[in-house]
Amino acid sequence: MIVSDRRFACPGLYRIVPSLDGGICRIKLPRGRLNAAQARALAGLADRFGHPEIEATNRANVQIRGVRAGSEDAVIEGLTAAGLAPGSSSADDVRNVMVSPLCGLDPDAPLDVGDLADRVLTRLENEPRYHALSPKFSVQIDGGETVAMAAHPNDIWFSAIDGETFAFGFAGVPGEKPAGAVAAGDAERALFALLDLFVAEIGKTNAKGEKVTRMRHLLVGRRAEAMAAALPCPVRAASDWRREEPMALGHIGARRQVDGRFALGAVPPLGRIPTRMLLDLAELATDVAGGEIRMTPWQSVLLPNIDEDALANTAARLEELGFITRPDRTLAATVTCAGGAGCRSGLTDTKADALALAAEIDGWGTPIFGIHVTGCSKSCAAPRPAPFTLLGLKPGRYDLFAAAESTGGDGPMAGFGERVGRDLTIEQAARLLMPRLPMQREKA
Repeated sequence: MIVSDRRFACPGLYRIVPSLDGGICRIKLPRGRLNAAQARALAGLADRFGHPEIEATNRANVQIRGVRAGSEDAVIEGLTAAGLAPGSSSADDVRNVMVSPLCGLDPDAPLDVGDLADRVLTRLENEPRYHALSPKFSVQIDGGETVAMAAHPNDIWFSAIDGETFAFGFAGVPGEKPAGAVAAGDAERALFALLDLFVAEIGKTNAKGEKVTRMRHLLVGRRAEAMAAALPCPVRAASDWRREEPMALGHIGARRQVDGRFALGAVPPLGRIPTRMLLDLAELATDVAGGEIRMTPWQSVLLPNIDEDALANTAARLEELGFITRPDRTLAATVTCAGGAGCRSGLTDTKADALALAAEIDGWGTPIFGIHVTGCSKSCAAPRPAPFTLLGLKPGRYDLFAAAESTGGDGPMAGFGERVGRDLTIEQAARLLMPRLPMQREKA
């Protein structure tokens, strides 16, 4: 009998957390990678023990929802047999190392950080002192790819300046307030020195009275530059460096690889992949991508290593399965939480309402990108403000916020921006968004 720890709120593979619609089992994928056999195993477990769909997460992981009480150990055993579990249950929480889905493929990236990310993951899993890290503690290793998540804050980030140097920083995103820069050959040593410093402070109280569980807590009363200067390798200033902006919606559609083949990104609407759709995706990946599937932090998938003569047919097959392969639909960049159908905190049916909103907007002939529909103010699906947020109030009713607006609203709402509409139906929200289409076009 597997004894799985289910005491805490953050789901994991061994910690299947109860929710309104059943247990949530989150599977952390090393570098976001999944093979076809593992995808088939996921589909089978979801069909047998939970809801018949897989959720993609905004950390390039997947989760099974609706796990029935009493079947938790069977799910864990099945995931372990599929090669989706770490070597020990205590190592599961620390597998939070983010890379671009184009890692190792992008011809414009200064560095291929795949080997570095693998070494970091191996050490985090195999060295027990790092198992004290919070399940939310995350590291981003950015090779400077043109397709990269530059909106999710991480506790520690390293980002390639060029082929020989990494900038690094804390409690933010690549390029945001860099604390310093190190030679690429020193990156692993520097990262683990920072982790050792942090682990030694876990559980202590900072100057604000907060318990140290995340890097932002450690920074209270400390200068990031002073922490950087204490590293056991040469550190130089990087305060003037800024990361080049990643390609907007670059995770959707075809991208040429360094070897001349193509990677093809596709979005399952609202990040939900029904098990039949996942099985068909596994078959397609076997046919054209050597069985490899890469999950992305945009709750989408990417198939790598596609020959040019198979590209058009592969895109057509993905569309037939229900994926979005072109950024010409509002659902290509709409995110939602589980909403009232799956979460006790959810006040609205976010998924159904998001589908209705997208259909209304697309009927105008021009999509709106960056809509977040949330069932409560916790904003679980979007770690940073989206261009537009619909905040659920009660079934079918929302307040509408615009993150970039400084006028035309009635005051700020922490985390969402300016409120531009109150207590709206989905149809009213769509009509209020219509005049903002020109603004969207200017930003595109």
